Amino acid sequence: MQSPATNKPAAAGHNAPSDHLAPVYAQFPLEVVDAQGVFLNTPDGRRVLDLYGGHAVAALGYGHPRWLAALTNQAKALAFQSNAVPLDVRKRAATRLAKFCGLGLDTVFFINSGAEANENALKLALKITGRREVIAVEGSFHGRTAAAGAVTWGAQKKWYGFPQTPFDVSFIPRNDHAAASAAITEKTGAVIVEPVQGVAGALDLPKELLETLRKRCNETGTVLIFDEVQCGVGRTGHPFAANLYGVTPDMITTAKALGAGFPVSALLMSNAMAAHLHVDDLGTTFGGGPMACAMVEAVVDIIETENLLENVRLRSAEIRERCIVGPVTAVQGAGFLLGLRTTRPAKDIQAALLKQDILTGTSGDPHIVRILAPYVLQSEHVEMLRAALLRIEQ
Repeated sequence: MQSPATNKPAAAGHNAPSDHLAPVYAQFPLEVVDAQGVFLNTPDGRRVLDLYGGHAVAALGYGHPRWLAALTNQAKALAFQSNAVPLDVRKRAATRLAKFCGLGLDTVFFINSGAEANENALKLALKITGRREVIAVEGSFHGRTAAAGAVTWGAQKKWYGFPQTPFDVSFIPRNDHAAASAAITEKTGAVIVEPVQGVAGALDLPKELLETLRKRCNETGTVLIFDEVQCGVGRTGHPFAANLYGVTPDMITTAKALGAGFPVSALLMSNAMAAHLHVDDLGTTFGGGPMACAMVEAVVDIIETENLLENVRLRSAEIRERCIVGPVTAVQGAGFLLGLRTTRPAKDIQAALLKQDILTGTSGDPHIVRILAPYVLQSEHVEMLRAALLRIEQ
């Protein structure tokens, strides 16, 4: 192997980290050995309240007995078979997810990650329309792969890495409805949008903007994609943000909370989109595997039967009412995708909270602390956050 900069053979192990892991992640100063409920346990005996949930993944917290039972039972019965083999658990999961969504997006394609779901949605949209232009929204984050990264705001300046994007991309502002309407034309193949932007700072987009996008896409034959990788599957206190806003896209992509810790994602599409599908148009090896599908079925069942959507709405309201204290001046977002606006830099508030055994996140906005709590959070945990914020110097 040669070094691309010098055309000389690269030294074996040169600058390799001692743990052999690629040094590409900024990490919390926190080691976790196990977890239970909404708490993480450290080697030195600390119990840390997890309000970050592993990037919005741990929707049911940790060690939920029904989640564990579903995982164990499916692993014992059949750990894996590909989509070449029809499976009842796959059909059940797709049916349960489509009914949970309730928006008529009744065809489901299971894959592995949010970025992969977005890749397939964009591919399908451009294939159906025969167009080469995609519009995204300023501040968006859709993934780190070729197509998903191309529609991620700021990716090309920071980390994109590919020599060119696979299609033409333009970005529209978050609050200019007229500009959004004018940007979408008969040349636009797809518009992709996070109804609640996660990485941007738990920023809930105006309903009027989403309604404008829907109307203009209808007029121009453009495919409207809601990226609900982070805000979907109950995180807003509704099945999807599309339900909350009352705006139905042509496709929804989702992941993270969908498996509550097991890697799985899904692309949900309308009948009009599904009518264009043929054998081999989409494909995956691990997507739709029996264990992933068992977890989707279990997660949706737990959310519905344990009234977790209502719990998210109630606890979210408590955070808005009780936690505008200390360095927090406002709360934005929806459900358990919340942004606490702070007087001091968010990274300082995050560090101060972690010293008090509360884990939160930051975002692209330097004054937003992000809350991505498990859906099983209780009032006592909200009070822990409030008390900790009151102890922080403004």
